[in-house]
Order: sequence, then structure tokens, then C-alpha cells
Amino acid sequence: MARLDLVEMAASFGNALGMIRLSDVLLLRVRYSETDQMGTFYNSRALEWFECGRTELMRRRLGMSYAELEARGAFLPLVEAHLEFQGGARYDDLLEIASTVEVSGRAKLRFEVQIKHRDSSKPVVRGYTVHAFTDRTGRPIRPPAWFIEMLAKAANAPVATQA
Repeated sequence: MARLDLVEMAASFGNALGMIRLSDVLLLRVRYSETDQMGTFYNSRALEWFECGRTELMRRRLGMSYAELEARGAFLPLVEAHLEFQGGARYDDLLEIASTVEVSGRAKLRFEVQIKHRDSSKPVVRGYTVHAFTDRTGRPIRPPAWFIEMLAKAANAPVATQA
């Protein structure tokens, strides 16, 4: 299916692009400042790690940073978050942050995230965040056609591995 066809489908059917999913994996080492008195990561760090995964997914799979997205007039404020804490992570543990994004509804992106230990695959935290497309004033907008085109193109592109 041509990219233009996908753009037209999205305009006509609202959630037609919900079938397109992009994934990326980021490696992150737990820093000392992210741990608490019990020696494990402090719970609020999970949302920061979700952001790291989301940011790198956009940069590596879409070829666009958040700053570039915003410079083009599209913003993605967080409107919902859900986390399930499944295990601990200590200073210097190497974590794997697997993030997947898909269009949700007519004007939102949903990022699913699973964080686990790189070596043992033991789960640490999983969940999702939902982000609405807005303009500079915070008014909800539909995903811009250029964004949908980038998403469709990226979905057909091979996945790059982390160096």
C-alpha cells in the first residue's frame, strides 16, 4: 500500500493507522542517583526511563526528535500513564527498554513499554503512556499528514539495531 493511501485512510477512518506499530529497544544502565535507600531504583524513575525509550524510538525509527516535532507545530503532552512494578533494579544493572508506539484513536499515540534486565530478562516494570496531539496552545489536533507519512514509511523500513 502506498504512503499516500495510508494518509487518505487515516483521514477517512480515523484509527486506520492503529494497525501500524513501531518498536525499538534501548539499553540503559541504572545510575547511582536513581536508587533509593533500599538500593533499588526509585519508582518515579520508571516514567523517566519510559521517556528515554519513547524519545529514542522517535529519533531512531521516525528520524525525528521531540524538538523537531515541536518545531513543526505538533506537541505530544502526556494524558495518561499506567505502570506495573514487577521487580527491582540496582545501581549499575543494565536494563533493556523495549518501546512500541501505535496510533490510538483519532489524535493520540500510545507507547507500550517493557523494562527488563538485559542479562537475565527478569522484568522490572511495564506499562504505557498515552500522548495527545496538540498545537502550540494545547488545543487537540489530528496527527499531521506529514507525521502519518513518516509513521507509514518507518513501519515499512527495516529495524536498526543499537550500536
